Amino acid sequence: MSEISFDGRVAIVTGAGGGLGRSHALLLASRGAKVVVNDLGGSLDGEGSDEAAAQKVVDEIVAAGGEAVANFDGVDTAEGGEKIVKTAIDAFGKVDIVINNAGILRDVSFHKMTHDQWDAVLNVHLNGTYYVSKAAWNHMREGGYGRIVNTTSAAGLYGNFGQANYGAAKLGIVGLTKALAQEGHKKGIRCNVIAPVAKSRMTETILDEGTLSKLEPKLVTPLVAYLASERCDDNGQVYAVGGGYVSRVAVVEAPGTFFPGGDLTPEQVAESWAHINDLEGAKPFGNAMEAVQVALAKATGKA
Repeated sequence: MSEISFDGRVAIVTGAGGGLGRSHALLLASRGAKVVVNDLGGSLDGEGSDEAAAQKVVDEIVAAGGEAVANFDGVDTAEGGEKIVKTAIDAFGKVDIVINNAGILRDVSFHKMTHDQWDAVLNVHLNGTYYVSKAAWNHMREGGYGRIVNTTSAAGLYGNFGQANYGAAKLGIVGLTKALAQEGHKKGIRCNVIAPVAKSRMTETILDEGTLSKLEPKLVTPLVAYLASERCDDNGQVYAVGGGYVSRVAVVEAPGTFFPGGDLTPEQVAESWAHINDLEGAKPFGNAMEAVQVALAKATGKA
């Protein structure tokens, strides 16, 4: 099988000053991509800024013979997203790939969470993914090609104590990804999302060194590179990845129970609860209309 190359492609990687983002930027550049290394350089909770992180990664890429420029704007505003994409256009003339990786944490139990803690996390993760993708979208449409790889989390897919803000943002990113996959398909744009587990500022405080040593970012980045490549035509999918493990994740719907007769009581629901929750034979749907059509077919007796 021929090697996957990014010659002639321009990529934006947000949050690329360290961890996963740095790994993504280095691999794409090593395979020919011209890379915008974006990082505000803030703390784990999103405070402050420092240009050194992004510039260091750019210097690494250039020293290895690649092409890259730094961008220090935050992803959490529309203006920031536009400036990040403008950096790519000004430096390299186009944008083909967007890797939305930037993130912060403000973990706190829901009863103690402030509106600022909620807003800050959603603004970086969900709105940041939107702002950068939105700024790049029309450039990709006009070019007839694009690859967007977004970043969700197990906390978004399954929930996690103390991360209502983070989990809400991360599952919102899945919904955004699936909508963009459908809207961009005819224009050659593919959008997918990863749920990574890797050594980073976000995991160093909760995992021991032995575990972290097996979760190097370099074991996540190959999936990102494949999803960002011309070879990958999959669209709107979610993949768990980390430590050498890669698996598709899907929202599925069980066969369920149909109650005929045009009437339904809470007691009937209670009596059928075990069957309603039985996932045997469950399957994913390609889009919302497929799911709705199945429900309508059952309701009208056409299933």
